[in-house]
Amino acid sequence: MATPSTAKNVADVLSRITVASSQRASTSAATRLVAVSKTKPVEQLREVYDAGHKIFGENYVQEILEKAPKLPNDISWHFVGHIQSNKAKALVQGVPNLKVVETVDSKKLADKLNVAVEQCKALREERLLDVMVQVNTSGEESKYGVAPGENVVDLAKHIRDNCKELKLIGLMTIGMPDYTSKPENFDRLKEERKRVCDALGLGEDYERALELSMGMSGDFENAIAMGSTNVRVGSTIFGARDYSK
Repeated sequence: MATPSTAKNVADVLSRITVASSQRASTSAATRLVAVSKTKPVEQLREVYDAGHKIFGENYVQEILEKAPKLPNDISWHFVGHIQSNKAKALVQGVPNLKVVETVDSKKLADKLNVAVEQCKALREERLLDVMVQVNTSGEESKYGVAPGENVVDLAKHIRDNCKELKLIGLMTIGMPDYTSKPENFDRLKEERKRVCDALGLGEDYERALELSMGMSGDFENAIAMGSTNVRVGSTIFGARDYSK
């Protein structure tokens, strides 16, 4: 059931994002907020939507497939969880307003998404699917993502050269849960962006060439200060997650 504070929470987060964005040296616009609604009921998402926010993220394919049809089709959905390649078609087909997949971590997944978008062009009104390469900047075995280095460049090139229905828009990382260590993870993602931009000939205006998706509820302001253009905030907006179901 929706809580009375949800709309206020999203307004507070947006205000904090605006302040953090204005204080960094970069001249880019305010960082995008993806309201991550994992385990939360549709009623609570509707409250955030009614407050004027239309960018939502989900971690599980089954959950987004259940929620998306029950909500307005002008929502921009971001998928921010791990995807098994055999679920790519179901995700694309079941969510025509899927805007971004932030967690592409293999050529196989990129290829599956590319084919799915090609097959669902009518549903998507010919729109490309924006994607980000997920990079495991912390090196933790429990985290998904491509290891930093040439593997990131290789996957980015593969998406550009072989996946014509996908548009590479940035890099994403989760980082370590120890917030004192995350700046190192965030710096590493910035280094990977420079590497990719140089390798793909995207120019030296790295921030405009590729986005950085980094920062969550506990550290999104720090992430913005370090250059994040896309933050994924869940519990600060929706409250603690309920995994009982």
